[in-house]
Amino acid sequence: MSASRIAVVHDWLDTWRGGENVLAEVLGLVPDADLFALVDFLPDDLRGRIGGRRATTSFLQHLPLARRHFRALLPLFPAAIDSLDLAAYDTVISVSHAVAKNVRVRAGQRHLCYCLTPMRYAWDIRTAYLTSRWTRSGPGRWMADRLLDHLRDWDRRAAPRVTQYIAISRYIAARIEAAYGRKAEVVYPPVDTLFFQPPQAGAPRHHYLTASRFVPYKRIDAIAAAFGELPGRDLIIAGAGPEERRIRAAARGNVRFVGEVSRVQMRELMQGARAFLFAAEEDFGIVPLEAQACGTPVLALARGGAAETIPATGDRRAGVLFPEQEPGAIAAAVRAFERTEGDYTAEACRANAARFSTARFQREFRAVLQAQLGATAAAVKTA
Repeated sequence: MSASRIAVVHDWLDTWRGGENVLAEVLGLVPDADLFALVDFLPDDLRGRIGGRRATTSFLQHLPLARRHFRALLPLFPAAIDSLDLAAYDTVISVSHAVAKNVRVRAGQRHLCYCLTPMRYAWDIRTAYLTSRWTRSGPGRWMADRLLDHLRDWDRRAAPRVTQYIAISRYIAARIEAAYGRKAEVVYPPVDTLFFQPPQAGAPRHHYLTASRFVPYKRIDAIAAAFGELPGRDLIIAGAGPEERRIRAAARGNVRFVGEVSRVQMRELMQGARAFLFAAEEDFGIVPLEAQACGTPVLALARGGAAETIPATGDRRAGVLFPEQEPGAIAAAVRAFERTEGDYTAEACRANAARFSTARFQREFRAVLQAQLGATAAAVKTA
């Protein structure tokens, strides 16, 4: 079997987040596949995690200022993904949260899409993305809405390019059906339960923790504000992003910002936390499960992926779910947790995270690939 028979398409490569974790695992299952993306600016110190590969990229890669500002080229994304030539491949596997799933395919090609989400800014949380002074209101908002309307319509028209959708959660499977009228099989993403481990027995846990990119829909502002109502508790916030200055300015003295941290530092923060807080209506939510792999309970919004992954009742109770993205609801969840904190064991939290292990993802995704690829399934790495 020629090594060029399978192509893997990712939206873009510039940093390392949950989508790149998924990409690395997919590439591990099809090690001879070729990689494609709109742009590839992945730092060299991260490239080893995808086997040293460099993606074949679109024309966006070579435009002035693309390295730092390629997201501003959003109006060109449809043309850019169309420009990728995959005609030589039997099978396309896309790992997509934006436009990778809309890559052009020829008649007879199989296209499996592992859909992290339909394009959120085009479909459902537009206002949370349009936060600059140019797009909040007036002519700038009108132009942005027209662009996103166009992207949504294009996204819907391109949906038939996918042979089989695979969703990262039941929540996303429902959104795929609503947006594209297509059914999707669910394979939950991988959580690295080998790296994220509990601390030594008896290690102290002092602080509360949250970690995220500072963007509006993550609602880090609401978590920080909740601790204004919780004197005597310390909150650590890890991450960076465009909302950081505003959130820092409003935070009380019991909130500490540590910026972006390494993976090892994140594990240490999780191991020392009483609980991890998560207020986003997220598609799945890997970071809360990494915290649980460290034996740490999670206090999360009762919507999106967390509603599927964080059991708040029964024998497997591993956290508290709160109903609204508001400081009062988050503060109430912290108080409720503290009333029964001794009932949340590291063993129960870790057992919950183990349901989403990397080994489970590899097994389930490999089975989907082998069922869908026919003769090309020989290119899928066995266990």
